[in-house]
Amino acid sequence: MKVRDFYYELPEELIAQEPLKDRSSSRLLLLNRKTGEVTHEIFKNIINYLNENDCLVINDTRVIPARLLGKKENTGGKIEFVLLKSLGNNMWEVILKPGRRARIGSRFVFGDGLLKAEVIDIIEDGNRIVKFEYEGIFEQILDKIGIIPLPPYITKQLNDAERYQTVYSEKKGSAAAPTAGLHFTKELLEEIRSKGISIAKITLHIGLGTFRPVKVENVEEHHMHSEYYSINEEASTTINSVKKKGGRIIAVGTTSCRVLETVGNEKGYIEPKEGYTDIFIYPGYKFKVIDGLITNFHLPESTLIMLVSAFAGYENTMNAYKIAVKEKYRFFSFGDAMFIY
Repeated sequence: MKVRDFYYELPEELIAQEPLKDRSSSRLLLLNRKTGEVTHEIFKNIINYLNENDCLVINDTRVIPARLLGKKENTGGKIEFVLLKSLGNNMWEVILKPGRRARIGSRFVFGDGLLKAEVIDIIEDGNRIVKFEYEGIFEQILDKIGIIPLPPYITKQLNDAERYQTVYSEKKGSAAAPTAGLHFTKELLEEIRSKGISIAKITLHIGLGTFRPVKVENVEEHHMHSEYYSINEEASTTINSVKKKGGRIIAVGTTSCRVLETVGNEKGYIEPKEGYTDIFIYPGYKFKVIDGLITNFHLPESTLIMLVSAFAGYENTMNAYKIAVKEKYRFFSFGDAMFIY
């Protein structure tokens, strides 16, 4: 398949620039992947489409204030870091701009000297490996001087940083939010549990690679970025139990989907595991674990719309997107949602 097969026209005004006041009042497009039928709902009513003995799998990652604004130690030239991946021993993989200012050995200062960094390697895609120097606790310094890195298509300032976090976010480590989960409120999750629907928490720390354009012509030639994931025994037991009873495993977001499909065996069962995944799901992929997917609307020609197309079917997906544009759904991170079943 060609990357251009996943292009669709999107008027700029449909790119949501801020979240709705009530998380669960987003619109919800329902897509039946067997028939291609599309219907329209409000997100809070998703409970009417979930069955007793289903299992929602949510990603409990938390976005860190991964954007750092600083200056070069010897010249004072401005620099911007975005933290991508912790490598241990105070070392991180980072994206930085302007890149030409960051040769090996270059040193940078952030927050009036609260944090210092030295470039120790240049890797693929021009990213750098840096080693940080500081006194105290790194996370606390980050909370003090860091900024939540919003996606490049959001140009409006976010007044409340918690609105770019899910209500169930716990484990710090992401450079971007698992946005399908932004629609859930604590009250809605309680209603869902009360209906006899299980909720399993897994973790995938999302890197900014999720926003990177696919630069090859043929889909199969694209190489996915790698992201850390973790599934504990409690989550795997819950998911396997629901599977055995014939309930549906519904991934909340493409991140949850990628983790489940990374660790699932041929019978669809999983085991506790952690590691890094670079799984790339596109049409032709045979799903092992998930039976349903809750997701936002994704960028044209992105790996995320390719994953959705693999699950819902290419024609169904592109038709649903065409309908969503026509019906003026809100797109991307702060936009509306789809439930594919």
